[in-house]
Amino acid sequence: MIPTPYLLFLGDAPDALAAKVAQGIKDWRPENAVGQFRLPGCGADVGLNDLTLQEAWDAGARTLVIGVANRGGVIAQSWKDVLVQALEMGFDLASGLHNLLKDEPDLVAAAEASGRTLHDVRVPSVAYPIANGVKRGGKRCLAVGTDCSVGKMYTGLAMDAEMRKRGMKSTFRPTGQTGILITGGGVPLDAVVADFMAGAVEYLTPDNDSDHWDHIEGQGSLFHVSYSGVTMALIHGGQPDALVLCHEPTRKHMRGLPDYDLPSLEMLRDTALQMARVANPDCQVVGISVNTQHLSEDEANSYLGEVEARMGLPAVDPFRHGGARLVDALEAV
Repeated sequence: MIPTPYLLFLGDAPDALAAKVAQGIKDWRPENAVGQFRLPGCGADVGLNDLTLQEAWDAGARTLVIGVANRGGVIAQSWKDVLVQALEMGFDLASGLHNLLKDEPDLVAAAEASGRTLHDVRVPSVAYPIANGVKRGGKRCLAVGTDCSVGKMYTGLAMDAEMRKRGMKSTFRPTGQTGILITGGGVPLDAVVADFMAGAVEYLTPDNDSDHWDHIEGQGSLFHVSYSGVTMALIHGGQPDALVLCHEPTRKHMRGLPDYDLPSLEMLRDTALQMARVANPDCQVVGISVNTQHLSEDEANSYLGEVEARMGLPAVDPFRHGGARLVDALEAV
């Protein structure tokens, strides 16, 4: 177990999306986040108090969590002085980056000297099977996106929270670093060897009661040439009964790919549903989740109304307005 509470390290993240790990922890486990630590030039702010290491320690923080999700998942050399100092002061370090803490000799040496622990959450801990495609009991909902980082995890968490509030049987199933740090478990899917990714999703979402819903954390996008493989593994391994389409309407291009335009919601619906019905012929698209954080309330409501009328499906921002209408749609499946 990773000691809580956390000090969230934003480093020199250039923008809010690059600090999505920290933002997710702050939004969904605020009791575990005492503050943020930012380096000069950091372009992200998750809305917590900026604390020094000593101030965070005095406030009770016991783990410095790297809250950055940069392209390639690398530990920047510019972070090292702070990371080493944190270990020397008694903090554990936690990271979900592909570049593992345990592979950094200076961090390993500092951890050993201070008796602290390095927590790499993006390391598969199970020998996952190859997917067999056998139908499992229970129901599953998967969020699929027009792009990366459009709110797929937030959608699943919001729907799970709404179902629990109603007394329904529901579990959020994390498949990425942020979800794992929020819930304390899951599968770091993009770190699983490709042949075993779909099997890992089957493992994560086993047989369950017929009225139980698994909310599978979505990853990547079928239309993102860098990360489409992990999305396909979720679609086939998850065998979803329901898909929720996720979109961020202010994007000018695919994240990190300025030469690639975003697909339309109609294109996402038709492509994802065709792929999902390979593993589950009864799969349905039940709703649309729109990340409206960059829109005013009036702009958000207008956009959601237009999308709903155009697509014939409930369109909501589940973080802004709650997940009730999406859960209503699931209850009809």
